[in-house]
Amino acid sequence: MPAQWRILKHYGTLIALLAILAGFSLLSPRVFPTPANVINITRQISLLTIIAIGATLVMTVGEFDLSIGSMASFGGVLATGLVVRHVPIALSLLVSLGIAFLFGLFNGCLVTRFRIFSFITTLSTGTILSGFTFWYTGGATIFGGIPDDFLWFGQGIIGSVPVPTVLMFLVVGLFWFILTYTEFGRRLYAIGGNPLAAQLSGVNVARDKTFAFGYTALLAAATGIILASRLGSAHPTAGGSLFLPSYAAVFLGMTTVKGGYPNAWGTFVGSLMIGVIANGLTILNVPFYLQDIVTGMIVVLAVIVQSLGEGRG
Repeated sequence: MPAQWRILKHYGTLIALLAILAGFSLLSPRVFPTPANVINITRQISLLTIIAIGATLVMTVGEFDLSIGSMASFGGVLATGLVVRHVPIALSLLVSLGIAFLFGLFNGCLVTRFRIFSFITTLSTGTILSGFTFWYTGGATIFGGIPDDFLWFGQGIIGSVPVPTVLMFLVVGLFWFILTYTEFGRRLYAIGGNPLAAQLSGVNVARDKTFAFGYTALLAAATGIILASRLGSAHPTAGGSLFLPSYAAVFLGMTTVKGGYPNAWGTFVGSLMIGVIANGLTILNVPFYLQDIVTGMIVVLAVIVQSLGEGRG
């Protein structure tokens, strides 16, 4: 493989991110590269990064979870609805995250025990979950009567750093450690690389895949809770807009490491790239719909570069 293709394949997203940062800094030097805007960008990408880390887990084992947007909406409305009904915040969070984890395990069991494609499984269960979410809310937004302590998760500040930013880095760091340094993480990568070989080497493929789906759903619900806290309200479709960008972040992140595999810090870089584009275009008063077009084009280009790099290997 020629050196230029090797560099693009392994570090394409980082190179593109640096170029985009330089471009926006030149176009808007008084606003874009300021510390205040940097903090603003980290706040903006926090929700995307957390839910994308969940998507990273299922992609690590070679699967997809199409229900994460629905789970984010469900987690947000369930936790918000409980605290509005004066259920203690800790218990509300525990119930919401616990149900989400069990739902993810259910998805994993359907995929592994009944050998149903994860696309079909999670699309179906996500649709069912959306129905429950609308039933729970009556199709209306939950607002009013939300305690300030609950709003802290989305609106609070620690020093000069937003709480969602802190939570984002904690999640990225935790799952980077799990995927890189724990036996569970190594098993997930083994399953994604070759499930049959992993099983022959003693890995319980069904169990580990199932838990990957469980953690994915848990992170999606946590994202929805933080989103509801940030907005001060919970809508039954609030998490839907995070679904496609989350997988875009994972795909972009796969070009930040040699080998092109899903990884936590790569996903963060992918989320950062999407957030920087949105932030820069907003500062330049570019129409909102163009942000989706540009982001989609960058994802397609990243996939093409990686594919061409493989073909030249």
